Parts: sequence; C-alpha cells; structure tokens
Amino acid sequence: MAEEVRERKMKEGEGKALRREDCEYTSCYCEENVWKLCEFFRSEGSSLDQMFVLFISNDNRTVPLWKQKSCRGDQPVVWDYHVVLLCSSQSLVYDLDSELQFPCSLKAYASQSLRSDRDLNPAYHRKLRVVPADSFLSRFASDRSHMKNQDGTWKMPPPPYPPIHTADSVMNLDDFISMRPAVGWGSVFSLDHFLLRYLNNQSHSAAS
Repeated sequence: MAEEVRERKMKEGEGKALRREDCEYTSCYCEENVWKLCEFFRSEGSSLDQMFVLFISNDNRTVPLWKQKSCRGDQPVVWDYHVVLLCSSQSLVYDLDSELQFPCSLKAYASQSLRSDRDLNPAYHRKLRVVPADSFLSRFASDRSHMKNQDGTWKMPPPPYPPIHTADSVMNLDDFISMRPAVGWGSVFSLDHFLLRYLNNQSHSAAS
C-alpha cells in the first residue's frame, strides 16, 4: 500500500522516481553527493521548499550509523560526520551510502540507521544540523582539502567535476559540520528533538 501511495504521488508531481544508480556519487564525499542531488531536483523543476540537508555529527565528530555500506553485519560504522537529504513533505530520506531502500521513509531510517542515543556513551550522541536545500546549494563550498594527506595525496579519489565554490567562499564545510548553533546555517537539533519535530511530518520551516 505504501508503494502504491508513493507511485500515485510521483504521478501527481509530488516526487521524482529517482534511482540510486542514476545519482552522482563519489565514495567518502557525502556532502558533495547531496549537493549534486539537490542540484538534480532543482534542475528537474522540483520545489526545494520542503527539502532539507541533514548534517549528522557531534562535538567529538564520532557518530555511529547502522545499515551503511561500510558496516559489518549489525555493527555500526562511526563517521566524523554524514550528510543526507530529507524530503519532509513525503518523509523520505535520500542516503546514497545506505543499504536501506532508496529513498527510505524517515520512520524506517530513524529506527534502522539512526536508532537511539539511549544506550550509547554520551560521546557518541548524535546531533543534526538541518539546512534548507536551497540555502545549501547557494552557500556550500569545499576545496576538498580535508580529503588530502599532509603530502598532498588524496585520502580517497575526488569527484570528477571541479570543486564547489561560491562567490564568497572556497571552503566552509566546517561551518556545516559544526554543531554549535551560532555557527553556519540552518538549525541544530539533538537526535531526539529532531525526531520529535520531523518524524511526524509536521508543518515546519528550518531557520536560515
């Protein structure tokens, strides 16, 4: 039934039948993968009003996630940060590094990939910076320097397209990863507060 509803919404123009394999993807460059995903939706004429980029991190930059391609069995992988796209009008999460369905319902993503902070050491508690997709497209910049070793070699091969810059910046990734509310753009939530606000698909808008 859920699949039938999704197909009906897509036919009515409320969503795009986007396949994972059709997306621009470079391993270990999740922020750029999501930027490209936002760019795709904008180029297709989709409204970005209810789309939000989620930066998942914490002050220690140690955040566990489950059901990722890098996971081993039911053990989580611990990232310094991860980035996904939320379509809040349909409660769908687009995560190109996930083993879950693409896109995945926010409810399933929360229960299977995010899970709970309840039994975790506080050092691993997750926070989320929620950034409107249109703001992310216009403000994000990365020179990819965080992916270089001290000798200038790449930790992981970069995307084939040029680095994403704005008129004002060539590198502001840390402002998005930071979970200090006074830094960067969007709104910062604890995991519990994020789920309380967004899981029920309530009417909302993220502060810019």
